[in-house]
Amino acid sequence: MNTRIELNQMPNGLLDGILKTELYLKKSGFDLKLIELVKYRVSQINKCGYCLAMHHQEALALGESELRLHTLIAYKECPYFEDHEKAALEFAENLTLTHQTEVDDQLYALLKKHYSKEQISILTLAITQINAWNRINKTIGAVPGSYTENKD
Repeated sequence: MNTRIELNQMPNGLLDGILKTELYLKKSGFDLKLIELVKYRVSQINKCGYCLAMHHQEALALGESELRLHTLIAYKECPYFEDHEKAALEFAENLTLTHQTEVDDQLYALLKKHYSKEQISILTLAITQINAWNRINKTIGAVPGSYTENKD
């Protein structure tokens, strides 16, 4: 794959909002390791190689295990994913899959069992954010493996 549009070729300010949202998520107090799992799972669904490579690297830096990342696609049957993680991952799948039209009461009740309204709001933002990034990176032709971790 060749890069179609380099980030520096985009209009000034175009990504300001999405980058500000990333900063908000990092400072939100929400479990960053779980956010990385969610980003990784959504990137699997969307088949975004760049984001998969990036979030693999980010998750490892936060202490995630290779085993959990390799088996994330089968999280429902793996005993080493906690119930609150499974709820977040199910929610991520629901918001990502295009044939889903709404978050039903049963799924929302499952989320409420594990998360506050504030946390559900942050999780919703993280999921919609990675969906946007997946689509941006697939459109511009971001090359998988070219990401280097930002130590900030």
